[in-house]
Amino acid sequence: MVFGGLWDTLLSVVKALLPLLGLFLAFQVLFLKLPRHYIFNLLKGTSLALVGLLLFLQGVRIGFLPAGEAIGRALGSITGKWLLIPFGVFIGFLTTWTEPAVRILCDQVEKASAASIRKSVVLYTICSGVALFVGLGMAKIIYGIPLLYIVVPGYLLSLLMLWFSDREFLSIAFDAGGVATGPMAVTFLMAIAIGLSSAIEGRDPVIHGFGLIALIALAPIISVMALGFLFRLKQWKKE
Repeated sequence: MVFGGLWDTLLSVVKALLPLLGLFLAFQVLFLKLPRHYIFNLLKGTSLALVGLLLFLQGVRIGFLPAGEAIGRALGSITGKWLLIPFGVFIGFLTTWTEPAVRILCDQVEKASAASIRKSVVLYTICSGVALFVGLGMAKIIYGIPLLYIVVPGYLLSLLMLWFSDREFLSIAFDAGGVATGPMAVTFLMAIAIGLSSAIEGRDPVIHGFGLIALIALAPIISVMALGFLFRLKQWKKE
């Protein structure tokens, strides 16, 4: 049903927004003293955000999650399991490309750097990194690779790259890791991973299905710092 679980979704949205609204109102009374029309606009914006989050999360509940799990179970039934790796690369790139938070970050990077770092370059870098790691996540599920075998070397590599990447890209890289794990990735890709692991014999959905979001969070950190390393090499050549 379209409205199934709507009340629970509404309560979760209200619980998420009320503390932020209460914090602002406390600062308004004690420190800010902003004019009334500003407060009125804030309340209108909060109401719109509440309705938007309610519709989105309800859509996720009745649409994205069931669809992702159904796709994962269907993929688990094919004979050539290795085909899931390039499929993971494709769906990882496409999902990140449509992630609103990723595009906002790229716009802010271009604006803050006075267009010296193009938003299209950052966007393609993040999408490519996530695509490769989603493909790696598919391989993890197919071949039963322990998550620690991927996560530990990945973070060690990211720590090593801190010394070689351009420092302007370091903060961007770690912020990119946060925005890449947005609602599209969490609701769709995680559901596919759970559905896929439940359809493959010998795979526990809890052990093998989860963990993909950790890889998606790691991917932009490495890819953006690699981009910073290329920028640093370019500067060295000019010098």
